[in-house]
Amino acid sequence: MTFFVDVTVRGYELDTQGHLNQAVYLQYAEHARWELLRAAGLPQEKLLASGVGPVALEVTVRFLRELRGGEQVRVTCQFVYSSGKTFEVVQKIIKEDGTVAAEITGVAGMLDLTARRLIADPAGHLASLAGNPDLLSG
Repeated sequence: MTFFVDVTVRGYELDTQGHLNQAVYLQYAEHARWELLRAAGLPQEKLLASGVGPVALEVTVRFLRELRGGEQVRVTCQFVYSSGKTFEVVQKIIKEDGTVAAEITGVAGMLDLTARRLIADPAGHLASLAGNPDLLSG
């Protein structure tokens, strides 16, 4: 099951052409990532108390369709782990009719806030702290 949050495009987020400003797509993606962590039982305070925090290392956005004020969109989020210190974050912004408006892919890691280095096993660390770790494995 893919995690998602629903968002309404707000008028103040529009650019001069009347569609969603390109930077706001990243804000929607960020919102969905934090909501996924929160739903898994990992609010920001809990992560910081454990001595780690998520860090974005790379983000790519493919803009496929414009979004206009008042539209309802679904923002998906999946964490895809490998054996290294980083993991992939795969997201889509989907219009009500099912059309994909944007695809956002990124590389992320979990930063040791004292050593300022990525931790070795982000999937294991997150799962050990989460109340609902199944959400974290997309």
